Amino acid sequence: MLTAATIPNELKLDYAYYAPTSLVVKEQKLLEKALPNTKIKWVFSQGSNRSLEYLNSGSTDFASTAGLAAVLSRANGSPIKTVYIQSQPEWTALLVNKNSNIKSLKDLKGKKIAATKGTDPFLFTLQALDTVGLSKRDIELVHLQHPDGKTALERKQVDAWAGLDPLMASAQVQSGATLLYRNIGFNSYSVLSVKENFAKTSPEAIEAVIKAYEQARQWARANPDKLVDLLARESKLPLNVAKLQLSRTNLDQNIPTIKHVTALQKAGAILTEEDLVRKGTNVNQVVAQLFDGKYAQKVVKK
Repeated sequence: MLTAATIPNELKLDYAYYAPTSLVVKEQKLLEKALPNTKIKWVFSQGSNRSLEYLNSGSTDFASTAGLAAVLSRANGSPIKTVYIQSQPEWTALLVNKNSNIKSLKDLKGKKIAATKGTDPFLFTLQALDTVGLSKRDIELVHLQHPDGKTALERKQVDAWAGLDPLMASAQVQSGATLLYRNIGFNSYSVLSVKENFAKTSPEAIEAVIKAYEQARQWARANPDKLVDLLARESKLPLNVAKLQLSRTNLDQNIPTIKHVTALQKAGAILTEEDLVRKGTNVNQVVAQLFDGKYAQKVVKK
């Protein structure tokens, strides 16, 4: 039973086009129905970096981000906990223009790549370059928010773009951009995180939010066409763009487990190699401390 004493008078969450179940929770007013005495406030996030800024500044209580972005945030001193897995998307890849003469990762040496610092596409780029012995010193990284990166690619102001769905799907469908390099293993999970202090003071609120996200996930799995319609309507993108994004989104995840920890520990090595975390940081330990599955275990029905 939820007790009013441990649920704040107001709950602040973000929603994002890259996190489709957040759109379902918001549109169907699942939290408003579950918590009628609590004011629910929604904030729009363009990317994981914005989402984490809102969480760290207190503008939100819950953040929808990529798993690796959450790791990076915690490694650099933000006391956050990841309490739920929203999905396993292939939401990022490296794209080039339709008639680009860039055919492989090695061809990116000396080229301009647009990416949003601190997000999955940015970290994906570093991991991708690493597979062919390149680093960020071998290319020119242009730090742009995701929509601006797409525009820069289409205007040929950059040679490649680390895309993020649904903008990535939009670039493929609308301007014929092609996926130069894709690797689902370098896409970290879509996760929901809170501040540690919030977890201590409002565990029932976390359980209520996870319950709503679980309802949304089950609805999304049962109604794929309606989910496409919702994403297209919210993002103001054509149906075929929304459909392409969701075709590469696996909604079978929910409880944070050792599987998610291990996957992110593998990816976390790049954070150390690229000096993205403070010297001496034990990234494996950070990942292990980040995930807390107990709230989801309590409310998720198998």
